[in-house]
Amino acid sequence: MENDKALRDRLIYSLQGKGAHVNFDQAVKNLPKELRGKRVPNGPYTTWQLVEHLRRTQFDILDFSRNPNYKELEWPKDYWPEEDAPPDDAAWENSIKAFQRDLQELQDLVADPKNDLFAKIPHGNGQTLLREAILVIDHNAYHIGELVLLRKLMGAWPVK
Repeated sequence: MENDKALRDRLIYSLQGKGAHVNFDQAVKNLPKELRGKRVPNGPYTTWQLVEHLRRTQFDILDFSRNPNYKELEWPKDYWPEEDAPPDDAAWENSIKAFQRDLQELQDLVADPKNDLFAKIPHGNGQTLLREAILVIDHNAYHIGELVLLRKLMGAWPVK
């Protein structure tokens, strides 16, 4: 029981982006509007594309983890937006809020001792909630690091 709680606490700590990494909220804080769709020279994507990719991917993993009627998305089409910039300020804000909401829902799923971290997800092919939480931690840390790098390259880091 004690080890189970310690593992859950560590997963939540890492999902929140604590420790050695910048978290999502820090990475997107006060990003100037005109930089959301800017592409740096030879850069593969914009901050908007990264934010939206983070949101879509995290939601997909959350949906897979809890929805017995989960439908697999098409890679890469469903995971990356085509447009460089958000259509408007509301889209930017909505993407950020959805990311934050889904991250909290995943933390709640992991925190609930009724959810066995090691049980195979019934509609999967061997995945567990533990594996999915670690996947989100890894994926988010990687792309949030890219967000910080883009901000640095555009002169928008550190956050003012």
